[in-house]
Amino acid sequence: MSSSFLTASKQQFAYYKSLAEKTFAQVDDPHLFWQDDINNNSIAIIVQHLWGNMLSRWTNFLDSDGEKASRNRDAEFEVVIQDRATMLAHWEAGWQCLFQALDPLKDSDLEKTVYIRNQEHTISEAIIRQIAHYAYHVGQIVFIGKMMQTEQWQSLSIPKGKSDSYNQEKFKQAPR
Repeated sequence: MSSSFLTASKQQFAYYKSLAEKTFAQVDDPHLFWQDDINNNSIAIIVQHLWGNMLSRWTNFLDSDGEKASRNRDAEFEVVIQDRATMLAHWEAGWQCLFQALDPLKDSDLEKTVYIRNQEHTISEAIIRQIAHYAYHVGQIVFIGKMMQTEQWQSLSIPKGKSDSYNQEKFKQAPR
């Protein structure tokens, strides 16, 4: 593996971060806190969980287990965040922690061992694990946002029924 893995990983994290942020921008405040029942998460609760996970996984991740003793995962699924500003502050703090942990990494670090819940991972495995986890939850955020916005939703990918025109436009361009 090479720095292209690190670059690609950071790009994937940034991509999923941007998808959620584009969703936040489309959703009004009450819909950030909407739950169809108490057993399902709101956008704000998902953000709260991601924040807790990111702080736990990426703080001192080279030197301590990714499941910090100070983390209260169960509390991440309680209604705590009450406003958009707090939600966005948590969101940014989690991502800042992640990128600050990844930025100094070198190719030579990728096969080093780190632990998550006492399970051994190479750094590259830990990164892949977290990309998958965050993509899963960002998908939930986008899905809730799309449900809340119905006809007002601005697609974050290829809009329904527009695949042919999208592909035609892409294949007019030189390969990249």
